[in-house]
Amino acid sequence: MTLSSTTPRGTALGAVVLARPWLAAALFIAAAGTGAILGAYFFEFVVGLSPCPLCLQQRTPYYAVIPAALVVAALAWKRAPAPVIRLGLLVLAGLMIWGASLGVYHAGAEWGFWQGPTTCAQPVAIARNPGDLLRQIQTAKPLADCTVAAWRFLGVSLAGWNVVIATVLAAVALVAASRPRENA
Repeated sequence: MTLSSTTPRGTALGAVVLARPWLAAALFIAAAGTGAILGAYFFEFVVGLSPCPLCLQQRTPYYAVIPAALVVAALAWKRAPAPVIRLGLLVLAGLMIWGASLGVYHAGAEWGFWQGPTTCAQPVAIARNPGDLLRQIQTAKPLADCTVAAWRFLGVSLAGWNVVIATVLAAVALVAASRPRENA
C-alpha cells in the first residue's frame, strides 16, 4: 500500500501526518517548543521585557521537551516498538502539563487570584568592593515583578499564552499516543 492510496487528496505533509502520526506529533512538539522559546527570547532581547523568575522557570519544560521530542521523533522514524514511542509521547505530554501548570500559577498571581512568590527578585552577585557595587548598580537589568504582567495580547499575558501553548502541545502528545500503530 502506498502513501497516496491511504490519503484522501492531501498534500505530502498531510500524507505523513495520516500515515506517521507519532512522528508528526513529535516533530510538531519540537518545532512549536522551539518557537515558544524563540518567542520568549524575542520579548526579552528585542522588545526589552525583563523576565521575572517565574518567567524563567516556565522555560524549563521547553528546554526539556525540545530534545525529548527529537528523541521520540527519531524513535518513530526508526519505527521503534510502539510502547516505547507511546511512553515517549506521554513523557512529552507530562512535560507540557508541567509547563502549563507553571503558567497557570504565574497568570493567577498576575491576576491576583493567589499570592505569587514573596521574593520575586533576580539573584544578584555580592559586590566585593565599592567599585564592583557601583558597576552592578549601573549595569543591572531592571527587576521584573512576577505579579505584574509586562505585556498582554487580547487581554492575556505571556504567562497565559504559555498556558495555551503548553496545553495544546500536551493535547497533541496525548492524542498521538492514543493513535493505533503507525502505517507501514
